[in-house]
Amino acid sequence: MPPDNSRMNNDDARALLSDLWYEGVKAVRGDTCTTVALDTHDVPCPDAIIAVGKAAASMASAAYARFGADIPGLVVTKYGHSEGTNLPPNAQIIESAHPVPDANSLNAGERLIAFVSTLPKDSHLLVLVSGGASSLAEVPAPGLTLADAIVQNHKLLAAGLDIHEMNRRRKETSQIKGGQLLARFPGARTTVLAMSDVEGDNLSVIGSGIGALPDNTAFQGTAHIIASNAIARAAVANAAITRGLPIRVNDETLYCDVGKAAPMIGATLRNGDPGLYIWGGEPTVHLPDNPGRGGRNQALALLVAQQIARHPGITALIAGTDGTDGPTQDAGGFADGTIWGDGAEDALRKADSGSYLGEKKALFTSGPTGTNVMDLALALKT
Repeated sequence: MPPDNSRMNNDDARALLSDLWYEGVKAVRGDTCTTVALDTHDVPCPDAIIAVGKAAASMASAAYARFGADIPGLVVTKYGHSEGTNLPPNAQIIESAHPVPDANSLNAGERLIAFVSTLPKDSHLLVLVSGGASSLAEVPAPGLTLADAIVQNHKLLAAGLDIHEMNRRRKETSQIKGGQLLARFPGARTTVLAMSDVEGDNLSVIGSGIGALPDNTAFQGTAHIIASNAIARAAVANAAITRGLPIRVNDETLYCDVGKAAPMIGATLRNGDPGLYIWGGEPTVHLPDNPGRGGRNQALALLVAQQIARHPGITALIAGTDGTDGPTQDAGGFADGTIWGDGAEDALRKADSGSYLGEKKALFTSGPTGTNVMDLALALKT
């Protein structure tokens, strides 16, 4: 018989939602998806490997497991995201900052240019791309500096723009984005495997197009999207069904401001039938000057808590699949009918939702996940 979910308390519901979230993340891990893609697309052994993004180390580990440790490579990822991947010495690793670039980001960008542009004319380059690459590797356009890049990214992150518009503007001030990196490749062939963290899974938008094929290439180039939010949501749904949970919603619609997403989620949960509700995407958030602790997922979790305040039997988990939310070490937060209270509105106004959720013991922390396919919002109604 299916479990009697009506008897769940908030702690039980949080544990179940956490388990389901991890099932979704596991299905789109960089090493898992890269291994499948190498089989599916019959990728020949490369002469060199570059990997850029939050899942870069995980993706590269699968490539080295397949092709051997002797291939030269360059892996650029976020601080702490290469731990435990056991990459070989031939894979040089650079860790840098996200969501705002730092000096290591510029070093990574220059190293990528040097690595790609000096490969032999008959070489095959395997390019592994995941979200976060926009900040992790950069070479500013002539006349611009690291300080300019930092100011630009702070403004873009505070403006509440969607990822398409942010990355369009980033490409305008970069020497490696929008296909410019691979335009420097003198070899014979590139194979690009990309994990999508953008709506529409467009390679020219993922990482601001750092793995995009340039126009009029002199080499043979192929590209494949190997992981997406849809795959993660399907894995969550399958895992929930095996637990006897009916799936009431499974949509990728979180592409609006958190202030608009929360009422939609709240109304659906208040008026819906018992079961599991799944949303995916990447909402936006406007930030004040000197924002506090938190990110878009923590802000959305607190806003959803407002929507379901004093509604027992509803628990939600909203978290980034990469394990980070904004400039914090938390992936997101929980919401239920008990969380909203005094100080919550002020926390939202100050973009300090993380501090408030922390006081309520409602933060969700996963650590690096080896993937990045936007966000998952899961809600259980009993």
